[in-house]
Amino acid sequence: MQTTWKGTISFGLVSIPVHLYSATQEHDLPLHQVHAKDGGRVRMKRYCEQEGKEVPYAEIAKGYESPDGRTVTLTDEDLADLPLPSKKVIDVLAFVDAAEIDPLMFSKAYYVGVADQAAAKPYALLRDALTASGQIAVTKIALRTRESPAVLRVHDGTLVLQTCIWPDEVRSADGIAPEGEVTVRPQELKMARSLMDTLSEDFDLSQLHDDYQRALQQVVEARIQGVEVPHEEEPGAAPDNVIDLMAALRSSLKEAKGGHRGRRAAPASEEEATAAEPAARDAPAAEEKPAPRKRAPAKKAAAGKAAAGKDTAGTTAGGTAKSAGAAKKTPSRKSAAPRKAS
Repeated sequence: MQTTWKGTISFGLVSIPVHLYSATQEHDLPLHQVHAKDGGRVRMKRYCEQEGKEVPYAEIAKGYESPDGRTVTLTDEDLADLPLPSKKVIDVLAFVDAAEIDPLMFSKAYYVGVADQAAAKPYALLRDALTASGQIAVTKIALRTRESPAVLRVHDGTLVLQTCIWPDEVRSADGIAPEGEVTVRPQELKMARSLMDTLSEDFDLSQLHDDYQRALQQVVEARIQGVEVPHEEEPGAAPDNVIDLMAALRSSLKEAKGGHRGRRAAPASEEEATAAEPAARDAPAAEEKPAPRKRAPAKKAAAGKAAAGKDTAGTTAGGTAKSAGAAKKTPSRKSAAPRKAS
């Protein structure tokens, strides 16, 4: 792994020489710009407005334009010589509970490795102290041309430095959430909790995959082979679940449970039983009565077999078959009740 930064973790009077390594990598399909008309590659050139020509990368520097229009040029040496303590030192400022840092502030993650074997023991000391306390260390670090707050935490037995944005860089959320008081009924909350529990059964984050990249790869392969590009079916209209929220929750819970087939059904919790009561009350009573009407012809046939002179065994068998058919259809009607209610 390529080293991103070299420096020292300062933990009180303990110094730990370390290297940073990028902990993540994106798997985006590499795309570049082309001319849509003829497919010609479009390249970005570094063009000097003063001289009217392209300039090599070695002559590129950073500049700042002042409010009065003047440009100040900053060279790499200027940036390298900044009087900044955090350039080569990760100074541990405090130890806090992880919940005190809003995940909204987290940015890029780096694995922290020792620079030499002599740093192994203080490294392990800091790692084990963080693990035992359940806390994270708040630090600051200067990477490239930016100083950032950061936290040190433990991941799979390895120290990880996670850079953060500054607190004043987090925008306010005022006016985004629904205004006014919104009342959520206890039954709706119980049903939502039951749905959350069902969706969370056997969830494995490592099984998630990037559907967008797979679909993009299929399109690229189709273009290369000169075949028709695969298209996704047009999505239907989004369901309006604002009016009947309980019906939408009921249907969502049933669909989620259907996705967990093959597992032993757990006993219904008190929350599920309470949430399901409206569905049972809403189910049409007429749909639970067809079974007796189905069995009636069988009874009549059995009662009149002697008068009609028909074979007793045949009549009884026919009546039994009809009764069995009625019994099989009854569950399907009952299972349809919740769907109708939703």
